[in-house]
Amino acid sequence: MKITEAPHPSLDPPEHTADFIRAGLEHERAGRVDEAIRDYASALVVVDDQTSTADQAEALRRLGIMRHLRHQTDAARSLCRMSHEIASRAHLPIHAAEALNALAAFDLEGGAFDSARGHFTEALRMGASDPHVRGRIEQNLGILANIQGALPTALLHYQRSLDAFRDSGDERGCAIAYHNLGMISADQSLFDSASNYFRQSMDIAERIGDVQLRGLCLLNNSEVLIAQQRFEEARESAESALHIFDQLGARDGKAAAYRFLGMIYRETGATMLAESRLLSAMTLAIETVSPLEEAEACRELALVYQVTGRSRDALTHLNRSHRIFERLEASLDLGDIATKVVALENTYRAIIRDWGRSIESADTYTYGHCERVADSAVAVARALGLDESQQTTVRLGAYLHDLGKVRVPHEVLNKPGKLTKEEFEVMKMHPVFGLELLAAVEFPWDIKPIIRSHHEHYDGGGYPDQLRGDEIPVTAQIVCIADVFDALTT
Repeated sequence: MKITEAPHPSLDPPEHTADFIRAGLEHERAGRVDEAIRDYASALVVVDDQTSTADQAEALRRLGIMRHLRHQTDAARSLCRMSHEIASRAHLPIHAAEALNALAAFDLEGGAFDSARGHFTEALRMGASDPHVRGRIEQNLGILANIQGALPTALLHYQRSLDAFRDSGDERGCAIAYHNLGMISADQSLFDSASNYFRQSMDIAERIGDVQLRGLCLLNNSEVLIAQQRFEEARESAESALHIFDQLGARDGKAAAYRFLGMIYRETGATMLAESRLLSAMTLAIETVSPLEEAEACRELALVYQVTGRSRDALTHLNRSHRIFERLEASLDLGDIATKVVALENTYRAIIRDWGRSIESADTYTYGHCERVADSAVAVARALGLDESQQTTVRLGAYLHDLGKVRVPHEVLNKPGKLTKEEFEVMKMHPVFGLELLAAVEFPWDIKPIIRSHHEHYDGGGYPDQLRGDEIPVTAQIVCIADVFDALTT
């Protein structure tokens, strides 16, 4: 299927500013960013007696938006500021509002939410009389509310934007509003409604030739189909989106498409393909400086490694994802990021618990030991008044406290009688072995001291470092006592 459209054959070659703007718009809607940049720049070069101030403001703003799509941030802001200044001096409130709306959208994308909200509000005040402009600003206010977790407010803005676009007869605006309503429906797990909204948006996008919007609808609908476990349909949708973004040179869109394909292959058992696609998603996310997409791809790759038993690789990627999410949450105040962090930490716990259980399978005498030690240790930590983070540290350290036993010879680990002195010296190395196995793995919680020191004794008679008293981390003391208690009672 041909993705880009040829210029309309009935159009005469552009001669004046307005002609170049119309040509640029046609390229823009077909996703031909470089061609749109060329025409908008030409519109500013051929200024003559027929050029209105409104045309100049329009060309500056649209050129700024295209520069922004090419990650030329400073130039984009400068052009939109010039558009706002020209429109304001000429008493053109609608054009001034549109320029301010573009600047606010740049703030929004950069995480400057307070500035974005202020600019959107002022733009809405200035441009309220034009339903087309009002629709775009309401749409952006919806996006702002959505990413901060205020879903009812976001829904209200999206509905207002749809009403405004309908009033103005703006088909593309309606398509974007339907797309956004699809996104918020998906966030609320209303998958049938989401698919319906995406379908309405795609129908309009195809009719008006907006290739990029069609790609976004295909991409986001593939996520809905994954949630519904309709994997073959999801794959077809994601591959169609990937083809569009590849033709448009939109690497951020390609990163998301690769991520969804990786998720689909993981869920359908094609783990090698899943790993390949998710690694491609991570590479593209890094190249386009898209930290949220990078964090999402890291998390999904960790789940692939969990399925294939590569626990260390899984934890390494979970930690990388966790660090990015925490940085985004701290710097951008993203409501949905907080939810993602909670889900990620639950995945962390599940992988570490499964790893602990796999360790027990090597020792016929300790089945269920790590789980029991973890439960007892957390109960002690809670009684001592340790906070939630410290309780999590104790639980995860308890799950992995015997990790190093996987390096202890089987005949020593499962010997039915008393160990010889030499055998016991080998067994005493398992805390050190555990740390060596985790040398390349970082954790959001300080669990490594538990693994190293859970056999230290208060009188200094433990191992491997003969620590005494409060030299032993309190979390390791708790796990040590819970470990001995479980051994005595089972």
